[in-house]
Amino acid sequence: MDYTNAKQRIEQLKAVLWENSRKYYVDNAPTMSDFEYDQLMHELERLEAAYPEYATADSPTRRVGSDLETPGMAPSEAGFAKYPHKYPMLSLGNTYSVKEVEEFAERASKSLDRSFSYCCELKFDGTAICLTYRHGKLFRALTRGDGVVGDDVTENARRIASIPHVLKGSGYPDEFEIRGEVLMPYESFERLNHERELNEDPLFANPRNAASGSLKLQDPEEVGRRGLFCTLYHIPVGQVDYPTHDQALSAAASWGLPVSDKRQICHSIQEIEAFIDHWDKARKDLPYATDGIVIKINELACQDTLGYTAKSPRWAVAYKFKAEQACTPILSIDYQVGRTGAVTPVANMEPVLLSGTMVKRATLVNEDQIRSLDIHEGDWVYVEKGGEIIPKITGVDMSRRVPGASRPAFPSVCPDCGTPLVKPEGEARWFCPNTQGCPTQIKGRLIHFLSRKAMNVLAGEATVEQLYNLNLVHTPADFYSLRESQLLMLEGWKEKSARRFVDSVRESRKVPFERVLFALGIRYVGETTARDIARHFGNIEAVAQASREELLAVPEVGEVIADSVLAYFRSPSAQTEIQRLKAAGLQFSLASQAGPVSAALSGKSIVISGNFSVSREEMKALIEAHGGKNSSSLSGKTDYLLAGSKPGPEKMKKAAQLGIPVLDEDAFRKLLGPSEGEIPSDGPESLEPTLF
Repeated sequence: MDYTNAKQRIEQLKAVLWENSRKYYVDNAPTMSDFEYDQLMHELERLEAAYPEYATADSPTRRVGSDLETPGMAPSEAGFAKYPHKYPMLSLGNTYSVKEVEEFAERASKSLDRSFSYCCELKFDGTAICLTYRHGKLFRALTRGDGVVGDDVTENARRIASIPHVLKGSGYPDEFEIRGEVLMPYESFERLNHERELNEDPLFANPRNAASGSLKLQDPEEVGRRGLFCTLYHIPVGQVDYPTHDQALSAAASWGLPVSDKRQICHSIQEIEAFIDHWDKARKDLPYATDGIVIKINELACQDTLGYTAKSPRWAVAYKFKAEQACTPILSIDYQVGRTGAVTPVANMEPVLLSGTMVKRATLVNEDQIRSLDIHEGDWVYVEKGGEIIPKITGVDMSRRVPGASRPAFPSVCPDCGTPLVKPEGEARWFCPNTQGCPTQIKGRLIHFLSRKAMNVLAGEATVEQLYNLNLVHTPADFYSLRESQLLMLEGWKEKSARRFVDSVRESRKVPFERVLFALGIRYVGETTARDIARHFGNIEAVAQASREELLAVPEVGEVIADSVLAYFRSPSAQTEIQRLKAAGLQFSLASQAGPVSAALSGKSIVISGNFSVSREEMKALIEAHGGKNSSSLSGKTDYLLAGSKPGPEKMKKAAQLGIPVLDEDAFRKLLGPSEGEIPSDGPESLEPTLF
């Protein structure tokens, strides 16, 4: 792979991984299996190792996925106060082979000058939580968040029966953190989805998504009715005085904390393999979901010696179970058109039971995937449902192929509008270029525009389908011309539903610019990228007039995204639509803000690295509030490197080479003057909530 293709592939992988990370952690609606996500992550790691000049500190290989709502939301929208973690909540490195577990053990052995053991535990398929106990009482419960800052869900955690409000026994520290997972048992999951089906609400894809969605509900009483439970498995080093991880967990269990008893001390790879083999079968009898085994170095002194990478501990690894598999025949293949025009083949199969549900459809991704699997019409195929999420075809049973079976013919024209398909250079998918005339694309963009993360209008697919078919809406601007009296003349509309819809359209005029930019549906521009672009340029005119070089100066924007933004704003139809939306009163510039707090950093270019007492976003906002400019990379024009705990070693090295002054957080705050105040010295629990 040459440098140009490597750079483009790295940009594509970063965009796909961040988008799917958000779907997993925030939306609780993943569209990619854990295995597929991990394979893409490994590919990105390999490419960044081979082309280090394209590796950035904000790559998904170096940052933990975040369950926080979009930064920048008002408190009423975000819903939860946000607090920093005393110790960062990192993610585990994943592996699907025992050989890689052996390599993990070898690396640990080379780094340690003493013998050690392993503590093997079940890997629970839930949502992470961090509990703080103060004076023996539950003080705070935080979600993982972005690993540095988490959402305060204490009131919800108090409704989970297995989480004690008060500890029992003695010997526990006056204050400590303990971490684990909130799970939804299969029985509770099935009951919840049955209720949602009766209410015609979208169903949760799996218990993990249901647990995560339930933990973030605004109604604690409803959380209590969801049947969640908690299991705990980690006390950060330095908080308890025990020689091993296993002893620390046993002590926590004696204090009444819900620690899993399904763990085992192992002294060899053979014992670890036996533990894996046992639970790969026995997990099917558990009342909750597990998706692997976590292998940890048991001795806490060894954990301290091995330390951490940017996003994972070096003293632990997660072995993921292979996905459950079944074999079933393909009955037919449909070709679906998405809102961006991408055509995706979907196999219709004889229904088969997988992970407790009947599976009858599976995506074939693209034409290249059909060819690589060598799928023929009527083939019997192997289907997996990794992580109990998205069914995926992984192979063909050649022994059952009918003689003379032909390969499926990928369409040359759009299945919806009949326009000849195109395959852009560097893309694996075919697209319908008829963006303004293809009904499926048009409706897809309308649905995206109204969605909760975009304009948050109270309407779904059925409403869009009805309004489009009646020729009442064709572009998003048309929604702002609808009147309640018009809706009442349509089938199925009552006064209450019409009023709610019109009111929510009116309220959407208050949605901030960054979400409006996301709602426009520009290809590759997800929520985070839309926010970064909006904050960088400030208004839609500046974005529309930006050059390629100016777009590339925005953090997280690579060549693929920059070219997509340029193409969008060159389109006459997009220009017309934006003018109509402006006339409708939508927000196309950042809300006016007060002038700088001070000029202490006026004209100063600052790069930040590491973790701080508050979130990185807040540190960046602080820099801008005092007249400074945030930069993503060090250069001769950089005035300071602001280094928190665990700053990037490459940034520190480069700062030394360039002679750039390095500030810690205390020195930085002194630069701002006394008005900035001091951070309380008794830890993050004493801080007032940080509301994004």
